[in-house]
Amino acid sequence: MTTLNTDPAADQESLVPAVVKDNLVAIDGEGDDGEKELHELLLPNVNDLPLSPPSAIEFNFVTYFAPDFMKPEHDQYIYRHANGLCVIGLASGHVAFKDEGGITSVDFNVGKSNRSEIKVTGKRKRNAQHFESNTALCKVCTNNGFYIVRCCIKGSLLEVNERLIKQPELLNSSADREGYIAILMPKPTEWIKAKDSFITLDEYKKLRQF
Repeated sequence: MTTLNTDPAADQESLVPAVVKDNLVAIDGEGDDGEKELHELLLPNVNDLPLSPPSAIEFNFVTYFAPDFMKPEHDQYIYRHANGLCVIGLASGHVAFKDEGGITSVDFNVGKSNRSEIKVTGKRKRNAQHFESNTALCKVCTNNGFYIVRCCIKGSLLEVNERLIKQPELLNSSADREGYIAILMPKPTEWIKAKDSFITLDEYKKLRQF
């Protein structure tokens, strides 16, 4: 007498033939090729890995530079995020860093308003002021004088780094991170117009021979 298998689970298993080998499941028809492909996916070639992991800035932003912006050696950087935000700061080749003692103070009271008093609120960025690329953001002072830092790109000023008022030394130690100057939001059309005037990190290193 023939016994019928009424177990649904058993029927389902019979429809999916598979073998388990070294903790990897290979569907019939793939064999060693399937295992090799999975192994390469899970364990990339160590020779393809970077010497050091990318920084948060490298991972989240595309870096551009505006060398000699309006004056020789007035170099500034622009970190552009995928959402369009642009972080503005002093590039390592800026002339201010060459003065003895470095940067000693930062003053956001430039133009017709104190940039640090601009408070933007809400998703619609109320109270944001729209500036031109040559609009002054602040002046950084050294023992030899002061230098004007500008927007570099036409857009809405969302915030300035108020920490620099009490901690100007951040510019000397980490101008490319905690010592950023401001955050702006340009319109997509304005970004497209300005982008071609900027250079990449590799081009900047070559220009300044870093």
